[in-house]
Amino acid sequence: MAAPDNIKDHVIHKVGLIEEYTDKIIDWVKDFVPQLIFASITLFVGLWLIKKIAYLAVKGMERRNVEVSLRTFLKSLIGIGLKVILFIMVAGMLGVQTTSFVAILGAAGLAIGLALQGSLANFAGGVLILIFKPYKVGDTIEALNQKGEVKEIQIFNTILITGDHRTIILPNGAVSNGFIINHTKMGSLRVDIDMSIADHHNIDEVKALLNNIVTAEKRILSAPLASVSFGSYCPGGYIISIKVFTHPSDTSPVKGALMEEIKKAFDLKKIEGPRAVQFVKQM
Repeated sequence: MAAPDNIKDHVIHKVGLIEEYTDKIIDWVKDFVPQLIFASITLFVGLWLIKKIAYLAVKGMERRNVEVSLRTFLKSLIGIGLKVILFIMVAGMLGVQTTSFVAILGAAGLAIGLALQGSLANFAGGVLILIFKPYKVGDTIEALNQKGEVKEIQIFNTILITGDHRTIILPNGAVSNGFIINHTKMGSLRVDIDMSIADHHNIDEVKALLNNIVTAEKRILSAPLASVSFGSYCPGGYIISIKVFTHPSDTSPVKGALMEEIKKAFDLKKIEGPRAVQFVKQM
């Protein structure tokens, strides 16, 4: 009769353990469910708020005419950063120890930052360029001893196209920290032509002839005003300075057209010259 008693005691013990574990599970559920509900509410509300913050940030950048590429990148950056913070908060509400997790993220961020120093500098330079706009797509610039038309402003690089259709990729970090010459920001460039004239020619007649040539060129802008004036003396003669303004894209055609017409007029009037030094200056 002892065996049945042992079996009975064993069953009672097992039932007691089951009841004990069941009570613990029930207690855990009672404690965890409110945390889970509160964490879920926080998660959904947080995601909604993040979406609204990103939307408002984009609208603010649109009002300030921030470049589309920068708006898109910053929107993603804001969204990802806030979501990481939100998920850490929710994990903490559920009882997950987040201290070690944050420390790991910090160490990983430091390691990534050290490994990508150059890229981060270029990223910062790209942000500065897109915000302060020392140049925009379509401008002709000189930077890092390179000159070309800005084809694209990326987060890390600026893409230039040269006059002979070469593609130049400039790192934004170096560009933003260096000298930039923007040839098109003012909307016009000055074309300077210095004509060397033999001293036996009448200066007023020469100036009148050159003024007629300048007036006939329709691509020369009316403002700022063009000028044809005495420049200086030179051995055996004098220099007449021609200064005209035109659109940046017309500087070479206008210079060539003026020189061609001057050549024809000087040949017709038997004026000695021209001996010219030509160059384009930025205003």
